[in-house]
Amino acid sequence: MRSRNGNHYFSHRLCSIILLYSLSLSASEYLISYRYVVKDASLYNESLMISHAMKKCSGTSYEPLQLESNGSKNLSKIISLNYEIFIDYIHKLGLDVQHNEETINAQNKSTTILTLKTKCFKVDFNDNFARIAPLK
Repeated sequence: MRSRNGNHYFSHRLCSIILLYSLSLSASEYLISYRYVVKDASLYNESLMISHAMKKCSGTSYEPLQLESNGSKNLSKIISLNYEIFIDYIHKLGLDVQHNEETINAQNKSTTILTLKTKCFKVDFNDNFARIAPLK
């Protein structure tokens, strides 16, 4: 492809920019938060919240995770099918830990809360896989 002035590199650059921009538009961004509460050595509450980001998140993606999607574009459904893999992945990202322990009248009470504060994830859907990457 040549332009009128003979500069075909400009045309190639323009086409590649348009292609890369269109590929970046196909990725969706989601806000995900996780909370795990243990009271007296038993699971008390576990919650995973997923919502579509209302505005564009800034940052670069790192440490992606690929989950089998079987053609689905519903992130909640994909994560529920691969729940243990995704929770292990979230634990590796780093969680805030709060621990409280008290003893009253020789009875010990403890509470531990693990929290992944709301974080933006970029999700690319494929026919067979969903690639999930947190943004820094």
